[in-house]
Amino acid sequence: MTFQAYFDAVRDKTGMTPDQLKVAATNAGVYSPGMTATALIDWLAKQFALGRGHSMSVWAVWKSKGWVAAPAAKKK
Repeated sequence: MTFQAYFDAVRDKTGMTPDQLKVAATNAGVYSPGMTATALIDWLAKQFALGRGHSMSVWAVWKSKGWVAAPAAKKK
């Protein structure tokens, strides 16, 4: 499956783009710049029945736009 195919499936299931999903997550009180990918995955699964792969494609877009950050490396 291509990255674009993931976006097409997300749009088919939710009716929204990753940008629109950010607005929906903000309105639902789920979004924050410090949120984790797990929080997004859980919310998308509950609200739209999206699986992990599709949710991670949304996360990748949010991360690339600087809306969320990659987790900090753990110290040894």
